[in-house]
Amino acid sequence: MADIRQRVKEDQGILKKIQMFVPGFRGYRQKEDLRDADRMLRDQLAKKLGAQREEVEEARSLVTRSFRSKELELMGKVINQYKKTEGLVSHSSPGYSGISADIQFKQDEINRLYDYDAAMIDGLDIMQQAIDAMKAALEAEENQQARKNITQLRAQIDNFEDQFKKRIDIIQGTEV
Repeated sequence: MADIRQRVKEDQGILKKIQMFVPGFRGYRQKEDLRDADRMLRDQLAKKLGAQREEVEEARSLVTRSFRSKELELMGKVINQYKKTEGLVSHSSPGYSGISADIQFKQDEINRLYDYDAAMIDGLDIMQQAIDAMKAALEAEENQQARKNITQLRAQIDNFEDQFKKRIDIIQGTEV
């Protein structure tokens, strides 16, 4: 009995985290909620990605002023990667618009969606920490550390994009 209660408590924690990130998020309680909740989450994710991209663009001005070409090139790649991921989140087909009313999401699928959602929100926090570390290294003119931070940020954006694609696979029912 304690195991079931523990899982409910864990699920509430994940749902609460998502609700804190997405104003008005009610969850995936009913299949018609799935479209609305997914759109709300994707809008917030894209908004946060855009804000982070803008921070990187602002930080790029530090690099331009000091003529650091290696960092400038790396940051350009990060900005393009952000734009690509932001576009994927904002504009890709959610994958369930043609779903008939007969299709039901099982609770374990919904739980996996929540897990991916929470992982993406955590990923955004980790990416923000990497941006902050990158900006600090750029301001201190620690070129090697800045390049390391930029490379880590690129890897974290890749991870975020992979999480998003896996989430879409669950919704489409094509997850392997």
